[in-house]
Amino acid sequence: MKSKILAAIDLGTNSFHLVIAKVNDKGMFKILLKEKEVVRLGELSNDMKYLSPEAVDRGISALKRFKLICDSVKAEKIRAVATSAIREALNNKTFLERAEKEVGLKIEIVSGFEEGRLIYLGVLQALPVFKKRILLVDIGGGSTEFLVGCKGQINFVDSIKIGSVRLTQKFFRNKKFKDTQIEETRLYVKSLLNPVIRDISKHNYSMVVGTSGTIVNVGTMIYAEENIYDPDTFNFNNFKYDNKQFQFLLKKIIKAETVSKISSIPGLDPRRADIITAGAIILEQILSELKISEIALSSYALREGIILDTINKEHDGIQIGNLDNIRYRSIINLAENCNYDKLHTEHVLKLSEKIFDFLKNHSYLEEKDKEYLEAAVLLHDIGHNISHTMHHRHSYYLIRNSELLGFNDEEIEIIANIARYHRKSHPKLKHEGYSRLTFESRDKVNKLAGILRISDGLDRGHNAVVKDIELFIKNNIFTVKTVTVNNISPVLEIWGANMRKGLFEESFKLQVKIF
Repeated sequence: MKSKILAAIDLGTNSFHLVIAKVNDKGMFKILLKEKEVVRLGELSNDMKYLSPEAVDRGISALKRFKLICDSVKAEKIRAVATSAIREALNNKTFLERAEKEVGLKIEIVSGFEEGRLIYLGVLQALPVFKKRILLVDIGGGSTEFLVGCKGQINFVDSIKIGSVRLTQKFFRNKKFKDTQIEETRLYVKSLLNPVIRDISKHNYSMVVGTSGTIVNVGTMIYAEENIYDPDTFNFNNFKYDNKQFQFLLKKIIKAETVSKISSIPGLDPRRADIITAGAIILEQILSELKISEIALSSYALREGIILDTINKEHDGIQIGNLDNIRYRSIINLAENCNYDKLHTEHVLKLSEKIFDFLKNHSYLEEKDKEYLEAAVLLHDIGHNISHTMHHRHSYYLIRNSELLGFNDEEIEIIANIARYHRKSHPKLKHEGYSRLTFESRDKVNKLAGILRISDGLDRGHNAVVKDIELFIKNNIFTVKTVTVNNISPVLEIWGANMRKGLFEESFKLQVKIF
């Protein structure tokens, strides 16, 4: 399959989502843009049995706008998938016919099982959970999907007809959230959950992952409780919150009672103000009945799963097992897109890993931090793609603003900072990105950037003159003995490493000698 543009449209009960991706000849994709329109297909409907004329009009208008966007980027294939609201509506034929006639889109209606499978495919693209048996929970507008899976295989999947829009229509039509209504909703949700809870309890899983509207927006609200929240920069992928944090937020939501008061809660998408209470009650009962202590968020869900499913159908090369190491693949993908110097980078990586392993064996570092170093080394020079001048800062910007799948926001900040400080200034608290990190994370950046600076200096000429190094520690002196190609004198390389060893010495409290 040649490089091409694919588009996926998720026709949900509350919102329609558009994702456009560029797929390369290896079957890997990069998200080009995302769009969202709140359409409320289930609004004014009696338990989702009918789509109102107003809802159909809103949906068709949204599809027309999405189609214009797809045409503007010359998308070669558009796949539109409908879920709960259209799936259940007795008059869905009207919507489907108008979509095909007026927009030129043939809508696929998927079952709850297929919806769960596609969401799982999306999650496998965003989180490093391929080898883990996970419980996946997606609270939508009309239904809630549950899935237990491991290594791409589905062990259990079910869909129940409770969602944020559906419950709001049933219990909170007047947009008032009184205690009596809240208790009625809780009992109703608990009764519908009972059968699926029993089935899920038969399966073992090591992690719970949440996707889409309610669960993600709860996460942004929890984050905003303790942090300055900017929806344009906050990367919620792999962000985790626990039941204690959720309960604190839930009390605040319930106490608010009116849509206007709920809207004032930091981190809330104002378009969800009238349905977040119902969604939060569903989440409350799920966490309680399954005794879930923590939930991790995925930034990818159904629409990204549609993209991957489409690729799988058209491309022989990509296999589900390749999702195992999504973190590494996303790093390499960014490096290649920025035309990185592969030979230099891999040589610096070899030297950096040798220094890291040596220091780890002497209790200076932990194995878990090695991946941050490796990622930063592979990306440290990508800023050259913009300009050599200040390229370390360009590298920071590119890393910080790229979708590095499988990494959470804090991890991306760590990697970006390590890359930034591979040359020039040492880290300073007045530097915005660095100051956002915790003390522990700043310590990681200092030490790992210190290693990178020495390794990069030892390949100053980008010609691998220093083919290997021998390392020693004695009396707080860290000695680096260079081994060169054909016994060439590494004057430039030793000078380069000595010029950059200061951060290493400060961070590890070791004197560095290089010869």
